[in-house]
Amino acid sequence: MSDIALQTIDVTRDYHVGGTMFAKPRIVHALKGVSTEIERGKTLAIVGESGCGKSTLARIIALIDPPTSGTLLIDGQEIDIAHQRITHEMRGKVQIVFQNPYGSLNPRQKVGDILTEPLKLNTGLSAADRRMRAFDMLTKVGMMPEHYNRYPHMFSGGQRQRIAIARALMLNPSLLVLDEPVSALDLSVQAQILNLLADLQDEFGLTYVFVSHDLSVVRYIADEVMVMYFGEVVEHATRDAIFADPQHDYTKILFAATPRADVASIRARLAAKAAE
Repeated sequence: MSDIALQTIDVTRDYHVGGTMFAKPRIVHALKGVSTEIERGKTLAIVGESGCGKSTLARIIALIDPPTSGTLLIDGQEIDIAHQRITHEMRGKVQIVFQNPYGSLNPRQKVGDILTEPLKLNTGLSAADRRMRAFDMLTKVGMMPEHYNRYPHMFSGGQRQRIAIARALMLNPSLLVLDEPVSALDLSVQAQILNLLADLQDEFGLTYVFVSHDLSVVRYIADEVMVMYFGEVVEHATRDAIFADPQHDYTKILFAATPRADVASIRARLAAKAAE
């Protein structure tokens, strides 16, 4: 098996925008030939401003949307959902955790049904086996087996995101796409979820594609960082290299515009304000 868990080669994604009385139809080039790869068991963070194409790329990697052109390989296997049916094997390779834990879980389903549904649709496991796997996964994400029969509205945002992570892991994926998974949570809860993701990655050997605009989160969790700007990759390097010495002008501007939250920076800002 290849050491490369994910590879994209010249991936593009175009959207056709319909015309109006005052504007002609046009094509929006959301992705413009994105090529990248990530080793198995590592975390690739994709950063950039809103509209840069990072979430579009995440949806393509998660097999939700097809690329307009280019090649997507997961575990060395080329996958093109525009021209082939998504098999149970493909669906088991990659899963996604969305940003909003309040909107990503069906409020009419109990937690147990939310967790066992992927197994029911994609495996031949018995109801008893599906139930036992759900109990086990709840425990692994820091929840309790008795939560199995409760509804999503009975939980906090952090707990709901734990449930969403558990659902994503039910099919034993090798690749997990995390689209702003902590941005809707309080800071203390963010830290808990990030620690959980790190523990799960170690336990299951997971590969993460982590989409975020929060550079402090990226600095904590990423092995490599890819910076996108208007649908293009402008810089891709290891986390340490890119934070220590960003090369592209846009990366420098992006980093400079992000407030630093460490104690020394806060003290410096307070001292400067007091001196005004």
